[in-house]
Amino acid sequence: MMEQYVLDLQEVDESQVAAVGGKGAHLGGLSRIEGIHVPGGFCVTTDAFRRIMAEAPSIDDQLDQLSRSDPDDREAIRTLSAQIRRTIEGVAIPGDLQAAITRALAQLGEEAAYAVRSSATAEDLPTASFAGQQDTYLNVMGPAAILQHVSRCWASLFTERAVIYRRRNGIDHRAVHMAVVVQQMAFPQAAGILFTADPVTGNRKVATVDAGFGLGEALVSGLVNPDVYKVRQSKVVARTIAAKQHAVHALPAGGTREVAIDSQRQEQPALTDAQVVRLVQLGRRIEAHFGSPQDIEWCLVDDDFQIVQSRPITTLFPIPVAGDAENHVYVSVGHQQMMTDPMAPLGISMWQLTAMVPMHAAGGRLFVDVTARLAAPASRAGLLDIMGKGDPLVRDALETVLDHDDFVPSLPDATPGGPPAGASAPAEPDPAIVTELIERSQASIAALERDIRTKTGPALFDFLFAAFDEHKRILGDPLNMRAIMAGMEATWWLNDKLQEWLGEKNAADALTLSASDNVTSEMGLALLGVADVIRPHPEVVAFLQDVEDEGFLDELAKLAGGTEARDAIEDYLDRYGMRCVGEIDITRPRWRERPTTLVPVILDNVRNFEPGAAERRFEEGRQKAEKKEQDVLSRLRALPDGERKADGTKRMIDQVRAFIGYREYPKYGIVSRYFVYKQALLGEAELLVQADVLPEKEDIFYLTLQELRDVVRSHQADDQLIQQRKDAFRSYHALTPPRVLTSDGEAVTGAYRRDNVPAGALIGLPVSAGTIEGRARVILDMAEADLESGDILVTTFTDPSWSPLFVGIAGLVTEVGGLMTHGAVIAREYGLPAVVGVHQATRLIRDGQRIRVHGTDGYIELLP
Repeated sequence: MMEQYVLDLQEVDESQVAAVGGKGAHLGGLSRIEGIHVPGGFCVTTDAFRRIMAEAPSIDDQLDQLSRSDPDDREAIRTLSAQIRRTIEGVAIPGDLQAAITRALAQLGEEAAYAVRSSATAEDLPTASFAGQQDTYLNVMGPAAILQHVSRCWASLFTERAVIYRRRNGIDHRAVHMAVVVQQMAFPQAAGILFTADPVTGNRKVATVDAGFGLGEALVSGLVNPDVYKVRQSKVVARTIAAKQHAVHALPAGGTREVAIDSQRQEQPALTDAQVVRLVQLGRRIEAHFGSPQDIEWCLVDDDFQIVQSRPITTLFPIPVAGDAENHVYVSVGHQQMMTDPMAPLGISMWQLTAMVPMHAAGGRLFVDVTARLAAPASRAGLLDIMGKGDPLVRDALETVLDHDDFVPSLPDATPGGPPAGASAPAEPDPAIVTELIERSQASIAALERDIRTKTGPALFDFLFAAFDEHKRILGDPLNMRAIMAGMEATWWLNDKLQEWLGEKNAADALTLSASDNVTSEMGLALLGVADVIRPHPEVVAFLQDVEDEGFLDELAKLAGGTEARDAIEDYLDRYGMRCVGEIDITRPRWRERPTTLVPVILDNVRNFEPGAAERRFEEGRQKAEKKEQDVLSRLRALPDGERKADGTKRMIDQVRAFIGYREYPKYGIVSRYFVYKQALLGEAELLVQADVLPEKEDIFYLTLQELRDVVRSHQADDQLIQQRKDAFRSYHALTPPRVLTSDGEAVTGAYRRDNVPAGALIGLPVSAGTIEGRARVILDMAEADLESGDILVTTFTDPSWSPLFVGIAGLVTEVGGLMTHGAVIAREYGLPAVVGVHQATRLIRDGQRIRVHGTDGYIELLP
């Protein structure tokens, strides 16, 4: 195939990214939209770049060095990337390539001024914009200068910032090629950026226009603050006019310079409202053409808007597909389940198929549509109450949405409202139902494990869909819900009443220490028992310190004490090996599949605890709870009507201690069943690999369960779809899921409405009483934990798999969580002061910094 070195923009469209890069392809597409004016120009294609690279001396060795370099060694990357740029710029452009570029210039006019702009193939993508990573040169004049700047654009593929960006996004340096756009210069009165969706809130119905005088370079470079306009439904709804002291103008002989703006003109609007609205209308046309919200660079030349770039806005959180034009309000499932990481497609579909309510996917996360419950006053009050008890930020976010005029329709109540929460003591179910429920669940899981063994092929999927009905029947059992609510309601009642009667905050925290039947806290204590077995054997301890291979359990038997150590770990995995971080996603590796995850925690326990610590801790907690109960009841009896208050409180203490531990069991049952499902599905995946239908077993993670069933039936898989899903999943990690999301795309985070905290403190939700001061350990991966006694764990979220770490820490801070989420329950169980729902805690608190956690009042002080 003959190389084509130059293409006119009119010859290009979005399908030609491989030839002209993202910017060139988008400009070609823009030039085809009716009513959109794009300055004329041409693209020097990636064929030209590949030819230059082929002639660049030692470039392969240099790229090898760059790929092998430490991604955290900025100095090495800076040196290597500069060396590669010098190599590329040092290659003389071959004569035939020079001739192709100069011919294209002659057709447009050699005497004109041009913008010479980089256009990489990994640029302006739906999942990675690469904005500003490569170079652009403005007002370049004359063929010689243009050829020189084309060469500089090729070299700019290896700017330090572009190299680092590719490394972070998992993009191979050799897989990206550079085209160059040579485009006639526009000399505007004003220029700027149009976002067809609000880049801050994500609202797709609000466009934002940034505008300044002269070339847009003044805004892009941060030289001036722009005028900012917000437009909704063809109306400017907000404007901020900045004092624009400088502008960038083109020089007659080429290049640009910064100029001062006359003081009388500085605060004049760069655009009229009518021009802003007209620009947004053009933006909506561009958005419709590309099919997604756009970040658009524009110039105003003699009252004519010229568009010089359009790229997708990659930072917006996607919106669940509703299938209608109504307004919808969604609440994040991940914030309730303490797992805000993206889930793979198989994980999403499995959770949807086994959940008790419909769930909607977006950005690799799941959401529940609460619009109908918000619409009716009685159900709205109940929803806000339960959300507020769990996570005040969710409640505040929902109230913020309700404040938007007419976004949520007001519907009549379907049922009359009940008494307000906490008005009277909740019903007292029989504690014996906890034992009954656990036995039922265990019997159901045993039957699942027995019956699934003989199922394969399409019959397995028929069996699974039937098993999901049993899964939901167990979860939806009214007795199950009654047991869960009994512990939660007793906790709420105790906290409300004891604050009212005794002025004591979060009194239930101490009363729940060492409660019975808490499978998650038992899991943490059980790992202390594993450490007790390992501690007396120095060879085993030394061996575990260097473990990397998942087959290490087989090697233990060769060491003194290794058989006992192996058996202890195996017994632990038999009971808890189905657990892992992010366990609601069935695709996540379980401890049984990746036992090395537990090794750092075991070693911490060996180092930080004495033998018998599990029994001592549990007994200490039980005695503290008993002492707290006696103290509370004694103080209540001294009050007016004290005997009645004490009797009611005693009943609620008994209820909370009988039922609060069971709050953790249904999740244990879910993940136990999930591990059984997963093992069966991986067995099918192995058969697909053997039949050359899939290259890797883990490819099934990027299919829904329904799609996987079709692959098993047909023995045909869509490799392109799987790769697209992998790319999308990777991109979702860069997105932060909102607690509340609307169908307009507005991401609502909520706020704490409190002013009773010290200046500079980080505010959160108090979930476990007490105050503790210590060293913060910011840990994002449980497998990398290295904790000392007295450390305070700071992390994004803690699902049940993190509980083994809780036995060795003094306090807890998380970015996500609520009063009854797993981390909060276990923190109270172990008596750890804890504050959750702290916005950006892992960024604002430095690893190793001393902090003071106020678990009773819900804030963290950063200490010098």
